[in-house]
Order: sequence, then C-alpha cells, then structure tokens
Amino acid sequence: MEHLSFFAMVLAAGAAFAQLEIQIEGTAGWAAALPTWRVENRWTRLFFSARPLTGYHFYVHVFVTLVVHLPFALGFAAPTWKGEARIVAWLILFWVAEDFLWFVMNPAFGLRKFRRQHIWWHAPTWVWIMPRDYWVFTPIAAALYLWSHR
Repeated sequence: MEHLSFFAMVLAAGAAFAQLEIQIEGTAGWAAALPTWRVENRWTRLFFSARPLTGYHFYVHVFVTLVVHLPFALGFAAPTWKGEARIVAWLILFWVAEDFLWFVMNPAFGLRKFRRQHIWWHAPTWVWIMPRDYWVFTPIAAALYLWSHR
C-alpha cells in the first residue's frame, strides 16, 4: 500500500500542478509568453538543452523542493539519506509526470500533439516517443526509490 500511495501522490500532484501551469502558460509552453527573466548560456544549454532557464521555472522548482522537504523541517520525519533519496525520487517522478500531463491535459496540445514537431522546447532532445529527460530521469528516480526501501 505504501508504494501505491507514493505513486498515486506523484500522479495526483503532477496532474494538479500541470493544470496550474496550463492556466498560467496557456498554449505557450516553457514560459514563452510570460514576463520572466531568461538566461541562455553554456551552462543552461548543458542542463536544459535548447530551453532557457527562466525565472518562472527556477522559482517553481525551488518552491516545490522546499515544500517536499517540509516533513524534515517540521520534525515529522528525521532527515536520513534514504529519506532524502525517496524525496528526490518523488521530485523527479513528479516533474516527469507533470510535464507529460501538461501536454495530455492542455487543450492546445493533447496526446495527439505529444510529438517532437509540436514541442520546440523538447524537440532537440526528443528520443523515439518522448523527451530524453524522461528516459534519463525516470530510471534514476526508480533506482533512488528502490534504494530508499533497502
């Protein structure tokens, strides 16, 4: 039941956040139409490929990372390496699920437009049926999650 709860919360939180981002970004993904700062340099290309680092994405990631660490900060759970691994696994899976669900639930995209040619910010790193990030980070999250239960 613990595993089911973990993955159900990943999907539920991912869906809720995807809906929030759809309301904020609309049809213009990767904060393309938002009044936010953007940085593009060799470091951002290393970590984000063709996508710029935006103020919107930077602060969203900082906020979500802080929130998922609240159980440690509030004393509900003692900080441990295994606990941190589980949190990082949850964060990674949350962002992968949220990103995919953004397309699925966005009326401007839907599953039919989940293709390289429709998604400029993932196009340079698209591998087969999905962005490279999904291929790279999902196994990392799975490994962290499994290790956290050893």
